[in-house]
Amino acid sequence: MIYIALLILVVLLLYIDLAVLNKKQDHPSNKKTALETLYWVLFALSFSGVLYWAYSHQLVDNPSHLTPLDATFKYLTGYLIELSLSVDNLFVMAFIFSSLKIPVKYQHRVLFWGIMGAMFFRAALIFPGTLLINKISWMTYVFGAFLIYTAFKMLTEEDENEAAPSSQIKFIERFVPLTTSYNGEKFWLIEDGIRKATPLFSALVVIEITDILFALDSIPAILAITTDPFIVFSSNIFAILGLRAMYFFLVNMLEQFYYIKYSVFAILLFVGIKLIIIHYIHLPEWFSLAFIVLALIVGIAYSMTHSKPSKNS
Repeated sequence: MIYIALLILVVLLLYIDLAVLNKKQDHPSNKKTALETLYWVLFALSFSGVLYWAYSHQLVDNPSHLTPLDATFKYLTGYLIELSLSVDNLFVMAFIFSSLKIPVKYQHRVLFWGIMGAMFFRAALIFPGTLLINKISWMTYVFGAFLIYTAFKMLTEEDENEAAPSSQIKFIERFVPLTTSYNGEKFWLIEDGIRKATPLFSALVVIEITDILFALDSIPAILAITTDPFIVFSSNIFAILGLRAMYFFLVNMLEQFYYIKYSVFAILLFVGIKLIIIHYIHLPEWFSLAFIVLALIVGIAYSMTHSKPSKNS
């Protein structure tokens, strides 16, 4: 029942976002996107109170026998992890839109449906992931090692997004006729009597493909904090919901946040190690939350006070 209530809330929020807050096709102002970003973050944080109440009144299954306070800490920690890992996703989104030359006024529509797809794929990965960790004890070592590998791989890669997503476009073209023409914010049009996909459709498919790849990192990361399905699902959902507004808020400042990748590296490394030692050492929830907050603050502060190094330096 609690899952149905959460899904109804998500549908309502998405309707408000699409039909009310962003009904007009225009270039969102910095003030508008800043307020929307603040709105989504505050909503996600306030949901922790609802979650505390739900666990206090035993309205949700509690297989891990969490106290309401522990459940709240785990939700907040998981939300911050997913939000921080989403920063890399923002860079990729900006690159995809730039490569495919998608006008800003149409990007919101693509991101909206991209978020819908992301929620579906995350749900599809969350429940098998929690089942694997709960049923196979050594799976924590696999997930932990994968996260540590991902952290170092991300840190050593240089400008991994320089090449245009041409391979994905060629893959799409094998199944769907494509066109470079637009039909407003629609994904399809009739050209020469043939139904073809517009560049908005291509951008949507590429974004969904990349989000699946990001989910392979983010799902094991949140499972290092908790295997409680409701907490994992809700923290993922609220982090994804705010991603659209955050994209438009940060799109002009992404270069300024270059060093936040080191924060993401530290977080991935931390949760990877936590998964590996979880059967031997218990880290309190406040410690995990404090580490992630500190890593993000340091990364943001350093990015704002130091410029991105030039390629020739």
